[in-house]
Amino acid sequence: MKDIKTKIVEKEKIVAEKLNGRFAMLGFVALVGAYLTTGQIIPGFI
Repeated sequence: MKDIKTKIVEKEKIVAEKLNGRFAMLGFVALVGAYLTTGQIIPGFI
């Protein structure tokens, strides 16, 4: 039988991952907003 070890994740890593996800969602919303208003994926580039 295998020895099952509990993996403990530090609180700082959890906070960092949540913050990273929130910034990713913000970037996606900014991308969609820029595309809807200008019709370009990256405004000013091409």
